[in-house]
Amino acid sequence: MPRTNFQELLDAGVHFGHLKRKWNPKMAPYIFMEKNGIHIIDLHKTIVKIDQAANVAKQLAKAGRKILFVATKKQAKDIVAEAAKSVNMPYVTERWPGGMLTNFPTIRKAVKKMNTIDKMMIDGTFETLAKRERLQVTRQRAKLEKNLGSIADLNRLPAALFVVDIQKEVNAVREAFRLNIPVIAMVDTCCDPTPIDYVIPANDDAAKSIALVIELIRQAISEGLDERKLEKDKDMTSDASDEEGDIPVRRTRARRQRVDEDRKEEEPVKEEAPVKEEAPVKEETPVKEEAPVKETTEEVPEENKPE
Repeated sequence: MPRTNFQELLDAGVHFGHLKRKWNPKMAPYIFMEKNGIHIIDLHKTIVKIDQAANVAKQLAKAGRKILFVATKKQAKDIVAEAAKSVNMPYVTERWPGGMLTNFPTIRKAVKKMNTIDKMMIDGTFETLAKRERLQVTRQRAKLEKNLGSIADLNRLPAALFVVDIQKEVNAVREAFRLNIPVIAMVDTCCDPTPIDYVIPANDDAAKSIALVIELIRQAISEGLDERKLEKDKDMTSDASDEEGDIPVRRTRARRQRVDEDRKEEEPVKEEAPVKEEAPVKEETPVKEEAPVKETTEEVPEENKPE
């Protein structure tokens, strides 16, 4: 079953593309028609692409991997931030920090600096600083929080990126492409879809369109997280209380010794059937050795020599 339907996408205005004169010819396979100088996106293909992208996001979430949401345009900022927070995923809604993926260790250092400032505030060392120093530190903390606060829990490179408007987020797409990180993106008719791994042809300007697509991806991620949680619970219960009646499966040291002794007692039973030892019958019949006929034939010419 598809995650959405034609009417739902139509009501959200997902089908509206850009002006015909601003189109990218590489988006031609996803364009249904042109009306009043505006391209109309083929929603049947959008439904298929949303399902593909949602399945990928679900599998990544089930595997415990992170998906980085990127959307710095006004219409998408709040929508993306709320959706990412609800599934505990990192997101970038302010300016994309250059080299965030390609120079990831430096970004991690900045995040650690933010954490050290927090520790200073908790320990009380912050109060020992001069008034001017405290002001500088608080400003620095606010700046770091604004740009990097949403990726504070991102300890390693993300497994994938979800991008809204690949033209605006071109730097993020380039860095992901360089590091072979798959990109899921909403792609409008004015964009080039070639560097995107999972294209969702959709209107990336309308807030309703963005909200619908983001919600579908968010639902897929939450499903993956729920499945992961269920699997973990099953593993915990099977390890702790996999019972044979009332006896736990985990063997004690004494039980292991008993099992080893039982195995040693059972092993000689197999050795009592020495069928293979009766096989030396072939050695008792050295028929080939009893054929010294050549010795008699060699004596005959010796008798003939004195003649």
